[in-house]
Amino acid sequence: MFLGDAPDQLAAKTATGIVHWRRDWCLGQLQLPSCKADLGLPGMSVSEAAAAGCRTLVIGVANRGGVIPETWIPTLVNALEAGMDVAAGLHQRVADIDDIAGAAAANGRQLFDVRHPTQTFSVGSGERRPGKRLLTVGTDCSVGKMYTALAIGHELQSRNAKADFRATGQTGIFIAGGGVSVDAVVADFISGATEWLTPANEPDHWDLVEGQGSLFHPSYAGVTMGLVHGAQPDALIVCHEPTRSHMRGLPHQPLPDVQDCIDGHVAAARLTNPDAVCLGVAVNTSALSSDDERRRCLSEIEQRTGLPAVDPVIDGVAALVAKMV
Repeated sequence: MFLGDAPDQLAAKTATGIVHWRRDWCLGQLQLPSCKADLGLPGMSVSEAAAAGCRTLVIGVANRGGVIPETWIPTLVNALEAGMDVAAGLHQRVADIDDIAGAAAANGRQLFDVRHPTQTFSVGSGERRPGKRLLTVGTDCSVGKMYTALAIGHELQSRNAKADFRATGQTGIFIAGGGVSVDAVVADFISGATEWLTPANEPDHWDLVEGQGSLFHPSYAGVTMGLVHGAQPDALIVCHEPTRSHMRGLPHQPLPDVQDCIDGHVAAARLTNPDAVCLGVAVNTSALSSDDERRRCLSEIEQRTGLPAVDPVIDGVAALVAKMV
């Protein structure tokens, strides 16, 4: 897992997600000197990683704008020269950087840009289709939408229910082995791509659709709306991080109220599925100082919304799944 010069732990959310859900795939981490993220994996140089049997260097950092800084390029080239492939999920393609592409060609290695779809999509139709779909949405970016969808899918499968996780971002694609990174799809086709990703299915089958952005985030609301329209969700789970004072990356933009977020996303979802409902709130309480504070936070959200509120990491998602089956 290449962590580059990630300024904080959240910037390494791609690597964090892969390590959590696919720990057996991950042998080590590589940090540049200014990196502030740590996955708890053994630290390795490129040569040590190659000697340990690493076959792919995965760029595990998601920076604003999805660019590859010049400072990363020597490490990526060294990995290719050491016999590893390079996989990335950024907006900027590793295959478009001359030094990296040249090193891959010279050493017979592969470059994987998983954020960029390799197929085309139709525009969305809005036509109803059989099967059930749950979409995770949020008060902000990076609040646990992917984790919650994966956890609900795991819980349903443990109960022998029919369920599939549908990845819509680079980290989910790395974990699931497929999907569509909808923020790399031309805007007119986001809803169509989501319809393609969540096709007609058996009436009792659940697609657990990974959410992106937030309708309340000025930078990313367009992607969220395309997902909402295309997924035609029967159910929504709102994800929330209670300690934030503003939207991630936008100090001038306050975080929305949880109930306002529920109301806004449900209203949007009912444009293509009049029966859409919110089933609960998934709360990332990791930044709260004590278990008592965590419990108070969840209790207050439950009282205000009338819905179950859980931290999926600590409490699990059984209380949410109970409203689905």
